[in-house]
Amino acid sequence: MVRLGTGIGWRPEIADAVERMPGVDWVEVVAENVCPGHPPESLLRLRARGVTVVPHGVSLGLGGAEPPDEARLTALAERARALGAPLVTEHIAFVRAGGPLTASPRLEAGHLLPVPRTRDALDVLCANVRAAQAALPVPLAVENIAALIAWPGDELTEGQFLYDLADRTGVRLLIDVANLHTNHVNRGEDPAEALAELPLEAIAYVHVAGGVERDGVWHDSHAHPVPEPVLGILTDLASRVAPPGVLLERDDDFPEPAVLQSELQSIRKAVIKGGALVRTGAAATATAPSAGGTAATATATKGGVAPEPPADTPEPSADTYEPARQRLALAQTALLSALVAGTPAPEGFDRVRLGVQARALAAKRADVVGKVAPELPGLLGAGYRRAFLAYAHDRPMTGGYRLDALRFAEHLLDTGRAREAGVAREVREWWLERVGPAPRSRRPAVRLARATRRVLLRR
Repeated sequence: MVRLGTGIGWRPEIADAVERMPGVDWVEVVAENVCPGHPPESLLRLRARGVTVVPHGVSLGLGGAEPPDEARLTALAERARALGAPLVTEHIAFVRAGGPLTASPRLEAGHLLPVPRTRDALDVLCANVRAAQAALPVPLAVENIAALIAWPGDELTEGQFLYDLADRTGVRLLIDVANLHTNHVNRGEDPAEALAELPLEAIAYVHVAGGVERDGVWHDSHAHPVPEPVLGILTDLASRVAPPGVLLERDDDFPEPAVLQSELQSIRKAVIKGGALVRTGAAATATAPSAGGTAATATATKGGVAPEPPADTPEPSADTYEPARQRLALAQTALLSALVAGTPAPEGFDRVRLGVQARALAAKRADVVGKVAPELPGLLGAGYRRAFLAYAHDRPMTGGYRLDALRFAEHLLDTGRAREAGVAREVREWWLERVGPAPRSRRPAVRLARATRRVLLRR
């Protein structure tokens, strides 16, 4: 087990501050934001100082019905090698649905969505995790996610689901205590109960982050201070096991460096407090899982040891889980379609919560496209969000955010909205610069030829 210490999520907006921050033992970087051949200079300087860098993936969709995409796995492996990482991490979530398994258009969520805690979903997740482990050059750890919505008909608790996953695959766990708090507020799940059921020795490290509550719903924003209840869950975890690493996540609305340092210090204190509870004998005693867990789960949890899969267990054949994949694909496609395409809510879901999640997805989509293509909100000004939400209302995302930005620009041109806003020429130029296989030439002769062609075409 790699001992990481106390770290912070590296983001370009706070790169300089992170480099100067005392007491940072390691950093985590969003894997998809790093080019293996050209890592940011800041990360290279941190590496040269001996600071560990861990790539954190967000797009594999290991909880989806389909096997993980080979190209995405190759890219994640390349980033692990380029950064000299001791492990890589991803999420227990699905991020896309549809496609061949359902004979329907592929849909992208642009967000991490929860998987049902059923035997079907667990079987598929285990198969996908094994495929990822085989393709990666370093160990894999997977993270529990936050959720606004709950699947009907869960067969396992959060702790049982995570335990069985670790038990069957040997995968490490990245436990996000902020997500445990989110699921407590939004779904009534007890964080202490989840911690009691976990294979504690499988924990690779811990995430800590802030959020905000609106109308009784907790939003895991990563843009607000870490609240006391989250630090309390961290203390509870640290009273059960010494976490190998703890990391502060912040993705937006970055405060002054001194504020980030103060939050790191609060995290250290919470961990120390948990360790002190162990020494005084006041720590919570891990209990055996509730009904529904396996006998192996109960035995191993009491000892606090995550068992490795038996060496002589035969690997299931590729088609063993095809029926489970089919059933999961249909369920996930129905849910994602309701969230992003306005189809009816699947039976058993809370329609009010689905509406909250749908609006949150649309807002996030607008925000991320605005960051990926800042020229578009720059051109449209205050009208950007309204125009984007109108575009997104009946146009689900079927690719990544960059493709979404291009299609939004096409929509502005095709519907005349760009002309109405007085920015048609600028939007067209922006679109043409990016839609081709290579950037348009800036050479004066080429630009003159393009202008002449436009004039001739108008005649």
